[in-house]
Amino acid sequence: MAPFKLVLFLAVNLAILASAAHACAPYCPTPSPPPPPSTCSIDTLKLKVCANVLNLLKLNLPVPENEECCPLLSGLANLDASVCLCTAIKAEILGIKLSLLDDFTLLLNQCRKTCPDNYTCSI
Repeated sequence: MAPFKLVLFLAVNLAILASAAHACAPYCPTPSPPPPPSTCSIDTLKLKVCANVLNLLKLNLPVPENEECCPLLSGLANLDASVCLCTAIKAEILGIKLSLLDDFTLLLNQCRKTCPDNYTCSI
């Protein structure tokens, strides 16, 4: 009789576990959609000052301590800074012709930012 009770006990537990696993079936939450593409949280027109910094960097000249580009990006996370610079480049706010990947990275590095691996600034 003991084996029968054990089998019955296991069968009931298995049934309860199976029903609990699918308990939310009609009301199961759907995975949340990915976040919308990032937008720049600062006024991209202000990033025109970054053109001066980039010109100095391309000429291998020292960038003055009082430059105004990096302070604009300093409060932003790496992804946000990348999005802002990319937005400025796309809108031609910087007013200079860029070698996109090299200059984009050069400017981010100057401001102690890195472009996340999963982000690409494409024009």
